[in-house]
Amino acid sequence: MSENIRNKVVVIVGASSGLGEALARRLAKDGAKLMLGARRAQRLQKIVADLQLPQDAFLPTDVTDPAQVQALVDQAVALYGRIDVIVNNAGLMPHSLLERRQLNDWNAMIDINLRGVLHGIAAALPYMQEQKSGHIINTSSVAGHRVRPGSAVYAATKTAVRVISEGLRQEVKPYNIRTTIISPGAVLSELVDSITDADVAKGTRDYYNQVAISAESFASVVAFAISQPAEVDINEILFRPTQQEG
Repeated sequence: MSENIRNKVVVIVGASSGLGEALARRLAKDGAKLMLGARRAQRLQKIVADLQLPQDAFLPTDVTDPAQVQALVDQAVALYGRIDVIVNNAGLMPHSLLERRQLNDWNAMIDINLRGVLHGIAAALPYMQEQKSGHIINTSSVAGHRVRPGSAVYAATKTAVRVISEGLRQEVKPYNIRTTIISPGAVLSELVDSITDADVAKGTRDYYNQVAISAESFASVVAFAISQPAEVDINEILFRPTQQEG
């Protein structure tokens, strides 16, 4: 499987911990050439050192700023000469009931979960169109398929990611570009730490402690999508822990 990953240039947005870090470690093992972006520069520096990547293989990146996302992609192309894959993975999950009017949390989810994905698409797409090849991978969620009390805004952003990804899939066919939506269920990461309502955070953390699976499961799923032959376009993967009902 790793043969189709080896030497591919992969930009991972949201790479400093959790799903993104696990993916970076998996793809480095499979021989990919990586460019890592996230807000926490020190975390990125450590990962780059651990994986023995080039010193310039990371850039502090706030996905709410399109210029910073563009700079990340530009640096990947400057370092490696091309971009084969971008994984738009940055996200927040501050669940709360709508009646609690957590406007700051709502806006942060829209800015990071949704606009951040659009900024990644906008940065990578011109390069991939020129190359007539590429792969855009967007992280959605089981919440993009099913909404629960307290998850309305998060679910809305993740549903929007799926809608945008499907529209993108249809638009990029003339350029031989592949698109994949990854929709995880309960996977261990720092997402739970972004919940600001104490009671919701406790309930979610207790649930994750019971059923959540490792971030390496996400890395394996993404690696599977990337590793397919050029003529195979894996458009969406929805996966959960075996114990997860919803």
